[in-house]
Amino acid sequence: MIDATIRAYATRQLAAAVIGFGLAAALGFVGYSTARPGVVVETAPAAPTVVGRADISDGDTIVIDGVKIRLEGIDAPESAQSCRMENGHHWPCGLVATRELTRMIGRNPVRCESRGLDKYGRTLGVCSVGALELNAEMVRQGHAWAFVKYSDAYAKIEADARARRIGVWQSETQAPWDYRAAKWQVAEDKAPEGCAIKGNVTRNDRIYHMPWSPWYDKIRMDGDKGKRWFCSEDEAIKAGWRPAQSR
Repeated sequence: MIDATIRAYATRQLAAAVIGFGLAAALGFVGYSTARPGVVVETAPAAPTVVGRADISDGDTIVIDGVKIRLEGIDAPESAQSCRMENGHHWPCGLVATRELTRMIGRNPVRCESRGLDKYGRTLGVCSVGALELNAEMVRQGHAWAFVKYSDAYAKIEADARARRIGVWQSETQAPWDYRAAKWQVAEDKAPEGCAIKGNVTRNDRIYHMPWSPWYDKIRMDGDKGKRWFCSEDEAIKAGWRPAQSR
């Protein structure tokens, strides 16, 4: 009787062990690991990599095979933005930033290591052409700010560019996030119900324009042509509009 009881207990323990091993394997397959019996700890999956020829939207945004990638940790001037020179004159720093990023990439494939998604669903990436990291180089040459609100990865590089007074650091100028906020405020005051994003309809596409878009003021909002206002980029994207690209 005692032997039978021991055998039954051992059988149950073996079955439990097999089930536990299978559960642990399954959890590991979907990105979990067991730290100790009874505790399941989520582990981050390997960061995906996007590689390919890039279309340049502006000084900190590219598109590879339909994937929109925001260069993580930096903020370049908007395409319509101008910056002050030491002599008090202004120069088109936004367009120059776009052109410089285009020049750095050339016709070479770009490799972007993903750092997740931003609130607009864009991939945040650290991107390189060969050994040249684009994020760092844009800041190093004075064509972008270190976006310290979200990352201090390039703060020291920005400090060096600022000390050399190159690019946007030739003279005191408005940071792109302040530029966007000011443009949004003006447009929001004029837009119906404060929804300041213009959804334009062209012959081949539906494109939305933020208040700092170079074409924003040129778009007449004729509702009978299918154009419409949006309150957020997320709303525009879900409705089937794509963002305007500056070249």
